[in-house]
Amino acid sequence: MHRVTLEWRDGGEATIEVADGETVIDATERENLGVPYGCLYGACGTCTGRLLEGDLVHVDRPNGLKPRHRQDGYVLLCVAEPRSDCRIEVGAQVQADLVPNPWK
Repeated sequence: MHRVTLEWRDGGEATIEVADGETVIDATERENLGVPYGCLYGACGTCTGRLLEGDLVHVDRPNGLKPRHRQDGYVLLCVAEPRSDCRIEVGAQVQADLVPNPWK
């Protein structure tokens, strides 16, 4: 079990317990938190977060992230399991950092 603190850019914060073998998204759903997600298998990028502290591993290939994004600390929470206590920046704005909306 690991404590994962989720931080939103508007100042919101929540800390959840994530069990061994559980993804961060599964834990956020169990706790009824509003973390966006889509495909649940690492392809769409909707659940992108940015690891601020700690250790996470992708248990499936994070196809929705480019290698440079992974190097910059971005993770796909639907296929990410913590290996330590973590702090993660979450929310739609994090994904928008990587894929800006051309219609703005």
